[in-house]
Amino acid sequence: MNALAATSRNFRQASRLLGLDSKLEKSLLIPFREIKVECTIPKDDGSLVSFIGFRVQHDNARGPMKGGIRYHPEVDPDEVNALAQLMTWKTAVAAVPYGGAKGGIGCSPGDLSSSELERLTRVFTQKIHDLIGTHTDVPAPDMGTNAQTMAWILDEYSKFHGHSPAVVTGKPIDLGGSLGRDAATGRGVVFATESLLAEHGKSISGSTFVVQGFGNVGSWAASLIHERGGKVIAIGDVTGSIKNNNGIDVPALIKHKSGGGSLKDFSGAEAMDSKDLLVHECDVLLPCALGGVLNRENAPHVKAKFIVEAANHPTDPEADEILAKKGVVVLPDIYANSGGVIVSYFEWVQNIQGFMWDEEKVNMELKKYMNNAFNNIKHMCKSHDCNLRMGAFTLGVNRVARATLLRGWEA
Repeated sequence: MNALAATSRNFRQASRLLGLDSKLEKSLLIPFREIKVECTIPKDDGSLVSFIGFRVQHDNARGPMKGGIRYHPEVDPDEVNALAQLMTWKTAVAAVPYGGAKGGIGCSPGDLSSSELERLTRVFTQKIHDLIGTHTDVPAPDMGTNAQTMAWILDEYSKFHGHSPAVVTGKPIDLGGSLGRDAATGRGVVFATESLLAEHGKSISGSTFVVQGFGNVGSWAASLIHERGGKVIAIGDVTGSIKNNNGIDVPALIKHKSGGGSLKDFSGAEAMDSKDLLVHECDVLLPCALGGVLNRENAPHVKAKFIVEAANHPTDPEADEILAKKGVVVLPDIYANSGGVIVSYFEWVQNIQGFMWDEEKVNMELKKYMNNAFNNIKHMCKSHDCNLRMGAFTLGVNRVARATLLRGWEA
């Protein structure tokens, strides 16, 4: 089942639990606007190359639409639609005043030079600048994009609309980015994990962890878990997978990787088959990479007691059912990885106010938002007698539905 079908299925299930009117349900599911643009740029060698860019603006009942821009070969309308819809529910779960959006360009960023990426980003911004904005739609970095990408978007957008730092989040600090934003998603994952484990009488200290994906989210999550006394016993990314049952020295691994080394060459652990990573024995499994990695083939063999979805849509619905029968507790993505959008909200607020916060305040506020969201999800679980995924979806969908009705929606 693809990401769009799975997300829509979860939404419909939540809608039934909430008893939503069928016309309202249909209205909430249909995106507000879908944008598809052609982006042609000259390459460094003078030849022309064309890419397709997408932006799906799903819902704005609760505020400006918000979502990342992804540069990846597999970017397509279905994936962007699914992720935009997920952002609508995620921002509502987190209780930040946004709707959902998502965008992307179907390209391989690793095959493009920095100047080619800049030209591509600027052309994409030129095509969509009149459809995004501080109080309309606020992009952010995602897979294949970063703070520099946001700086190019900010600069290009400002040529049309004047200096507008709040039009994007995840910017460089020197251009109005927020302290703590780089670590925000990984830190939020750790706060979510602490809440989940505490609910079961456990803590990060003394628990074992497997981390799939060692990019921004995975490396920050692993580092903060290590800092809190958790034992990260296996890690994998596109360069390979490694394990050490005594615990991997995460700071040393980060230093090794930042020096250009690959995971499998790290001397502090032994190489393992990447297909065994997700089914490696541990207390907590953190999928921090692409979607759909847990499926009906590998779900029966998962040995983790808890899964914290740091990636977007890492668990297929079929795998969800299998894991539930096995008694594995899954903390859903629309809550677990919401730290990034929460601190993006803080960045947006700071830009609008023209008053920047210190990192201690950012992290303190992030913890407060993550803890409140977890408590609200648990309340919905009790109210509707459902698991954590449906608790999160009913919380998010209910908030968006209420906002839609309060604004005067009529069947």
